[in-house]
Amino acid sequence: MSDNESRKRDSERRTRVHLSFFDRIKFLLLFSITYLVLVWALLSENPIYSIQDAAIKVANDKSWVFWLAAIEIIRQTHFLISEFISPYHRLWQWYFKSVDRVVHIFSDWTRYRISRVVKWLIWIAITSVILGAIYKLPPAQALFMAPQALWSALPMLAQLLFAVVFILIQFVAMFWFLSRGGIDTYFPDDINTRFSDVWGQDHVVERIRENLLFLEDPESIERHGGYVPGGILLWGPPGTGKTLMAEAMAGETGKPFIFVDPGAFNNMFFGVGVLKVKSLFRKLRKLALRYGGVVVFFDEADALGNRGIVTTGQRMNSEMSSVNCHGGNYLSESAINLLTREKFVMGSAAGGGGAGMGTLQALLTELSGLKKPRGFFNRIVRRTLGMRPKNPPKYRILVVMATNMPEALDEALLRPGRIDRMYRVGYPSKNGRVRTYQGYLDKVSHLLEQSDIEKLAIMTPYSTGATIKDMINEALIIAIRDGRTAITWADVLRAKQRKELGPSEDVEYIERERHAIAVHEACHAVVAHRVRQHMTIDLATIEKGSDYLGMVASIPPDDQFTRWKSEYQSDILVSLASLAGERMFFEDDNSSGVSGDLESATTIASLMEGHWGMGSTISSHASNRRFEVGAPGGGKGPDQNDRELRRALSDRIEDNLNQLLQKAEELLKKNRKEVLALAHALETYKTLPGDDVAAVINCEAGTLADGRPYADASFMKEIEAYHKACVSAHREHRAPEIPLPVYKAW
Repeated sequence: MSDNESRKRDSERRTRVHLSFFDRIKFLLLFSITYLVLVWALLSENPIYSIQDAAIKVANDKSWVFWLAAIEIIRQTHFLISEFISPYHRLWQWYFKSVDRVVHIFSDWTRYRISRVVKWLIWIAITSVILGAIYKLPPAQALFMAPQALWSALPMLAQLLFAVVFILIQFVAMFWFLSRGGIDTYFPDDINTRFSDVWGQDHVVERIRENLLFLEDPESIERHGGYVPGGILLWGPPGTGKTLMAEAMAGETGKPFIFVDPGAFNNMFFGVGVLKVKSLFRKLRKLALRYGGVVVFFDEADALGNRGIVTTGQRMNSEMSSVNCHGGNYLSESAINLLTREKFVMGSAAGGGGAGMGTLQALLTELSGLKKPRGFFNRIVRRTLGMRPKNPPKYRILVVMATNMPEALDEALLRPGRIDRMYRVGYPSKNGRVRTYQGYLDKVSHLLEQSDIEKLAIMTPYSTGATIKDMINEALIIAIRDGRTAITWADVLRAKQRKELGPSEDVEYIERERHAIAVHEACHAVVAHRVRQHMTIDLATIEKGSDYLGMVASIPPDDQFTRWKSEYQSDILVSLASLAGERMFFEDDNSSGVSGDLESATTIASLMEGHWGMGSTISSHASNRRFEVGAPGGGKGPDQNDRELRRALSDRIEDNLNQLLQKAEELLKKNRKEVLALAHALETYKTLPGDDVAAVINCEAGTLADGRPYADASFMKEIEAYHKACVSAHREHRAPEIPLPVYKAW
């Protein structure tokens, strides 16, 4: 064989592989040693025997040694002929192929049960032969002496085994009980969930249907040389329907569904998790043979699929919400996510996150490890005749895992062959939200029109199936509390506000503080209404919540996946509007409530200037720090370079924020009347929906608030006078001299 020539496969060989000399004589050598030992034993018992007489007597009394040697000689002759005569070898190959065709008439499960019966029969036959030799009886008759033999030997066996069993049984029982539980089995008739019950994730469901098609008809891809994908990872935010999808898979296929508890493999003893994994897959293989397939679902797979080292972070603390303004609720969702990510404090590696040493490795081995051949005839008889055992049956096991932290999973688990397909189960699109709202509203009585449902879907851009279900249920509770059984639009709005903001606290502001909070939020709302086109105002409120005094919340009108410089600049303008407005309306004074707004604006401006290419420079601040690029002059240490880089970046950010602050001041000066009008409406109604905010700014009729009175110049003079009285009261820490104006036509 040349250096570049590969070793031939068994199917490509014309003759059998040659045995080594030791493999050819090892059993004959064993029988020869056995014969000599028997002769030596006879000589030691009867010294009167000569060696020749002892050899003849052993040969007569123990002839089975020669029979076994003869069988081994025949076997080695069979091997020798197969190694040199190719027609003889092909004949045996053809014979076993024909046997395989006959045997495969039965299913894998039937052949497995038959093999178990054959094993028991073989052991019974061996036992009967041994008893026949002991009692000098025929084997069939001696088999009935087994109970008597067992009974007579029982005291001795009990004494020998009692100590060992008593000690081992404690550990065996403990590990057996610890390896139970955490795994629930649902048979096809137990599962009523179908894909029609999964709403808002049609694109993922269609891809999963493809996997199930191969699970039900694996030959459709295997006959063309492919293989059936056996692993699916569903990842995405909590509540998006990952568990529901896995349950629907089992319901659609009519296969058993195994649910694995995420904490099932967390144990205090080393090795218990490994036992659980092996026990689980032993059960899966049996179910797969019996039902033609099985679906196993690992929920919260990150509890099992990581090596116990996870980088953890600390979420934004409540300080970002500040005291006066609810953090960044007036920002777009993507801006809030960026702020949250930047606020994370990356901690050190935290051990103990995994399911225990060896458990993950056992799972990886079971998912793609070698499976040993099954069956006594397959493993013993075929090897005895020099034939390779048949491959184990193909177990149709679909492994489904779900997690909201895919980055915590070990890479070895995610490789093809273990997890073949990964689907992101994200937030539903607008059409998906409409379908989800319709599905849950169909289960209750409601008075909502189709246009109301579509509007509701627009108002809740990042809702999941779980949050939608919860909000509809909350709306039903509100309706029942009010003595009604049908949900109205007002019930849905109240439920939305309660779920997003939490219940408002029953407190009353003093007049000057109420006015200051109203002006603060009105500045946010007016600037957002004027400059931000990619977001619409959802609501504005000055009712005190658990961690805010007032807020303006915005929502995107469409599902958008890219962000632009102009959009981030408008976000910063909305953030800086509170500082510019308080300084303008309160004679260059401002509250500590703008701290959260300044933090939001600074973070976004920093990312724009140093990372996104939306500033005055092109280079990335992160790359400059990584490669220790400093200011011109060279020869400086890394620390000094880093300080200069940060100083230069800070100067650019400050310049950008100053320019945007001036622009916010100009906008508020042009819209001074609109700010005071909206502040008055907030003081009057406490909470306004987005449509009413726009109605007040545009002096139009709204659903709750009528903005037309604010077009009356005389009424606006009263509001202006009230504002001046509040400013004076604020400066002197007293109550305003003028009460809140009320339009006479109201």
